[in-house]
Amino acid sequence: RIAERIDANLMNITMDDLRCIPKDIYEKKLENATMGFRGKLIIKEYPTATANVNHFRHLFDELKLKKKFIPDIVFIDYLNICAAARFKNNGNVNSYMYVKAIAEELRGLSIEMNIPIWSATQTNRQGFANSDVGLEEVSESFGLPQTADFMFALISTEELDEKGQFLVKQLKNRYNDLSLNRKFILGIEKAKMKFSDASSLDQNNILGTSSGGDLGLQEKEESKYSEKFTQWQI
Repeated sequence: RIAERIDANLMNITMDDLRCIPKDIYEKKLENATMGFRGKLIIKEYPTATANVNHFRHLFDELKLKKKFIPDIVFIDYLNICAAARFKNNGNVNSYMYVKAIAEELRGLSIEMNIPIWSATQTNRQGFANSDVGLEEVSESFGLPQTADFMFALISTEELDEKGQFLVKQLKNRYNDLSLNRKFILGIEKAKMKFSDASSLDQNNILGTSSGGDLGLQEKEESKYSEKFTQWQI
């Protein structure tokens, strides 16, 4: 399923078309889509709630030894259904401690391997219908947001669904000022698994800002950074 989504994105076709196109056309589209790409993608599936950091570490070592492959980034889908290496079969451990342990172990693995690790979680019942999600609405364990370095929420409403958009809200950021780009809109084409930039007008309408508001300040900041980057290049 994951590979299908990536193929649909790369070849710019819908998921439905992907499943019914002839093999020769599929191969030609994939060749054209990946022309000039040099990266490699490894997809590995584990049974639910059985894989922990020791399994991931073993996989990295095996890929490095057998395929000379060292990942630049790792995506884990998703954190809450991994296993914790320090607890056996989740026995006599509440969800707060268990999910927190998984998050801490993955963060430790990221530092050990010197690669970023991304994962996902869900909201609790209160956050499921909330159009302005906060850290307190992360499901199962608040230990997860306490451990993570960066978190953002993808928020969907009926109004956004009609426009084919998502609201992205930063929840935590240890790398930069959280108030910068706190909320913004992304377009999404779910049939092709593609994100896109939203127009400034859509940003203003959703976020309730005028042309001289937060977005105007953001544009000034981006212009300032662009000028600095040009000076560094010189």
